[in-house]
Amino acid sequence: MMIKCLILDDEPIARQILETYCGYLPELTIVASCQNALEAKQIVEHEHVDLIFTDINMPVLNGLAFIKTLQQAPQVIFTTAYKEFAHEAFDISACDYLLKPFSVERFIIAVDKAKQKLTKGTGNVQLPATESFIYVRSEGKIFKVDFEILQYAEASGNYVKVVTDNETFTTSMTFASFEALLPKSKFCRVHRSFIINKSKIRVIEGNRIVIGEKEIPIGSNYRDQFLLEIGVK
Repeated sequence: MMIKCLILDDEPIARQILETYCGYLPELTIVASCQNALEAKQIVEHEHVDLIFTDINMPVLNGLAFIKTLQQAPQVIFTTAYKEFAHEAFDISACDYLLKPFSVERFIIAVDKAKQKLTKGTGNVQLPATESFIYVRSEGKIFKVDFEILQYAEASGNYVKVVTDNETFTTSMTFASFEALLPKSKFCRVHRSFIINKSKIRVIEGNRIVIGEKEIPIGSNYRDQFLLEIGVK
């Protein structure tokens, strides 16, 4: 699929970095690269845009306020140096929140989330309207997994290992696809290979999270965002 994206940042270097990163992914087409929100608003109102990369701290109209002015906002990935706006960003359904400086790997993870939302999450997992459980296909069976008992998921090659209070199984799908179907209020990614249920955390020690008897590493690219999401500074 082709994704038309818009870049918004008042810093030229920041726009250049995003333009370079977008160039690494052939499915991304840059519709416009804007230095202020008013310019970006004109573009969005007159051209089709699937995905917006936007800074937050900008003159006249900041990134959060800009998104709130859009009647039908595209998928949004915030790119900012400020941690404190993360909760507000997710409250307005941000797809992801990248803290500057962010790596190409972290950028690709964010884009994968947007892609999954744009394709409405088709695949081996179906999300019911209640958003309290998912159905996961594994080895000819379909498992019902309640969010309350889902402890964590682990990337394993082209599979996802799903661990619940009652059982463990694998499903054939991308890790980003699985992550996109979990509610952000309950789950977060703490490592390139691990998504955890925040309510299942027993203790955090250094760069390790303990869930049950399992020790899960916290990746350096995810630590700040994870601490923000659990309300620890």
